[in-house]
Amino acid sequence: MKHLILCAALAAVATTILAPELSARSTQAPAIEFPQASPAVTLKQRVGVTDVEVTYSRPGAKGRKVFGGLVPYGELWRTGANAAPKITFSTDVKWNGQPVPAGTYSLFTIPDAAEWTIVLNKVAEQSGTSAYDEKQDLVRVKAKSIPLTSAVENFRIDLDELRDNGAVLSIAWDKTSVPVRIETDVVGVIVPKIQAAMAAEGKKPYYQAAMFYYENNLDMKLAAKWMEEANKERPDTVWLVHRQGLILAKAGDKAGALAAANRSLELAAKVGGSQGAEYKRLNEQLIASLK
Repeated sequence: MKHLILCAALAAVATTILAPELSARSTQAPAIEFPQASPAVTLKQRVGVTDVEVTYSRPGAKGRKVFGGLVPYGELWRTGANAAPKITFSTDVKWNGQPVPAGTYSLFTIPDAAEWTIVLNKVAEQSGTSAYDEKQDLVRVKAKSIPLTSAVENFRIDLDELRDNGAVLSIAWDKTSVPVRIETDVVGVIVPKIQAAMAAEGKKPYYQAAMFYYENNLDMKLAAKWMEEANKERPDTVWLVHRQGLILAKAGDKAGALAAANRSLELAAKVGGSQGAEYKRLNEQLIASLK
């Protein structure tokens, strides 16, 4: 009996001691995740064989005058909100004509009414302009400001006009867009790999190599040879024979190109359907261009 009374007493004491803590826990406000005023975004884009990644924040205009108002002309701007955009290139590129090694950089700008200064700085992580050091600039380029007919509400960085050898990065907000051209040395990267593959044992990338040479205006005779090998691997394939005609035409072999186009035209009639109709049209265009 005494044992039961002692246990009850100890329990009562423990409850008294813990009561404030339990009360505090029960009244603690739940965590709330509030929306960001300027949401962060990461843009990833492959340009040819170069991976480009841009991380930045997107403030809204919210009825304010942006350039020449919220963002003064002639002053260094972190270009967006929260932190300077961070841009990464997986290979060496040219930035509006200036060489930039593969790596990660911060992006700053100096806006003006007609022309901006676009800065890549070697210090990648920067929250704003307070710690910016001009001595760490890798490159500065000029870019024309383009007026937009319709306003962009949220600050935006895009990559467009994608080609194997480059793209255009555009900075846009309110009624202003500023394009910066990115160029990549896709030929310098790919050609040695093609040469190595052709010299190695095993299956060769004849079709891909031929089309790469065709699209980049390289050795057309070599491209024609590779396309002939590709056609041997997949004989009487309507689209392969058509592309053989394109390569022969660019190589200056009109007779060979005409023969390939006519053969592809015959194959298109056999294929029929939408593919047949498409290659009928394409081969007729090629034949017309050879006359």
